[in-house]
Amino acid sequence: MNQPEWLDEPIQQTHPHYAQQARARQDQLTKPPGSLGRLEEIAIQLAGLQQTPHPAVDPVQITLFAGDHGIAEDGVSAFDPVVTLQMMENFSNGGAAICVMSEEIGAQLEVVDVGTRWQGAVPQAVRDERIAAGTANMRRQPAMTDEQFSAALTAGARAVDRSIDQHGTRVFIAGEMGIANTTAAAAVVGALLNKPAPGLVGPGTGHDAAGLRHKAEAVDETLALHREQLGGPANLSEPWQAGRRVGGLELAAMTGAYIRCAQRGVVILLDGFISGAAALLAERLRPGTRAWMILGHGSAEPGHHRIVAALGGRPLLDFNMRLGEGSGAATAIPLMRMACAIHNRMATFAEAGVTPEGKG
Repeated sequence: MNQPEWLDEPIQQTHPHYAQQARARQDQLTKPPGSLGRLEEIAIQLAGLQQTPHPAVDPVQITLFAGDHGIAEDGVSAFDPVVTLQMMENFSNGGAAICVMSEEIGAQLEVVDVGTRWQGAVPQAVRDERIAAGTANMRRQPAMTDEQFSAALTAGARAVDRSIDQHGTRVFIAGEMGIANTTAAAAVVGALLNKPAPGLVGPGTGHDAAGLRHKAEAVDETLALHREQLGGPANLSEPWQAGRRVGGLELAAMTGAYIRCAQRGVVILLDGFISGAAALLAERLRPGTRAWMILGHGSAEPGHHRIVAALGGRPLLDFNMRLGEGSGAATAIPLMRMACAIHNRMATFAEAGVTPEGKG
């Protein structure tokens, strides 16, 4: 393995003392204790992570990583890989869902090409950090070399460093673009959890029943190949092997970004299935990363519930979304802002001159 040196830097420790202080404040606000439900929980969690009595969401950074997948040539997606580049142009022109959402919530948006197959110039406003022209076909060989996987992790870490240094980011959202990336995500989760494709594979870009069967077969064949090459399922569940053999360049960049957030004390707001696969990989590579994660939404992709079960916790929203791009997480930002505003600005009983015992 050729692990980057930064990967060994310590994960920031969380401080329960601040969460306890926030919980005590919530109990003094002019409301029955616990009556605002998860809005209270969000503020308490953020206070603990940010080590402050005044939790905040902004500045928010959304970084979208793009990459192509060799297994797309086997027809596992309902769309041709050319759509990756077309969508990159759409991101550049501000026409994608996440572009509209980031503008609406006032978030910084960066699009980073870590591995599309196009050899020319990337579209305007897209950062070119291409490591390879997509991954190899993981159904036949490892998706990445050790060097490529390491470089993709590092590209994600650099994106977080940029966002902190330039904007002082407090909450980080990673999105993704790449035809066949739900196939890679299903394979990574299957490798890490030693699960077969059924229950992990979903419609992605819009498969019918026959397409789903084909996609599931491709994932199971991929997992079987690499388990055999490594001498058994336990060896493929080792996170470095799982990530480089059956992952994607953009998924690896997301993984590196999540680890770097935890190292630098930035809150991670997770999106859906692909984001969750990267989060699970990040936690397996660097235990303790999970503490910095908030689950933004529950994806309609069927495998997401397995990721949620493995990570623990409960998503903030369940809107039947499965677009990706970071869109589900972005949708949760106004909710988090509301939680912080209530926590920071609502009057306590003492400030309002209200006697708690008098509330009916």
